Amino acid sequence: MNNQKGFTLIELLIVIAIISILAAIVFVALDPATRFADARDARRYSDAAELLHAIKIDQVDNGGSYMADIAATTSAQVYMIGTAVAGCDDQNAVCNTVVPNDTNCVDLTDLATDGYIGSVPISPNGAGTWTASITGYTLERRGNGILIIRACESENTGEIQVSR
Repeated sequence: MNNQKGFTLIELLIVIAIISILAAIVFVALDPATRFADARDARRYSDAAELLHAIKIDQVDNGGSYMADIAATTSAQVYMIGTAVAGCDDQNAVCNTVVPNDTNCVDLTDLATDGYIGSVPISPNGAGTWTASITGYTLERRGNGILIIRACESENTGEIQVSR
């Protein structure tokens, strides 16, 4: 009898398959930067939707009229949401949507004061540094009454916006 020692082809293929699967899992686990960017983008989308929902509920409660700060905006102009009165175009270098003027600011803190939203959301810091004065979210009111809320920046997706 011939007593040869070694591995069969099937055994080698199974080991190679297991090593390949483990390598793929490690590569996914070692890319946390992409996962964190995806999480920040998801939060930006959620915040934009929450803001728009609060604005629309306020509009319904006020007989179809927008709150004074939104009504005072110029149609088809983009405004930075926040408490600032100037410097609202300072982050244009990192924004997907350009705020055209330094004073294109809109303060939506009345939504929080009136109980429509817990607080005006602040975008998670990516390339920009966001605060309550310049939140990283923009508002545009169209002539037909449609509002567009955009996240100023996005990391792993196209422009983040919601409209109604």
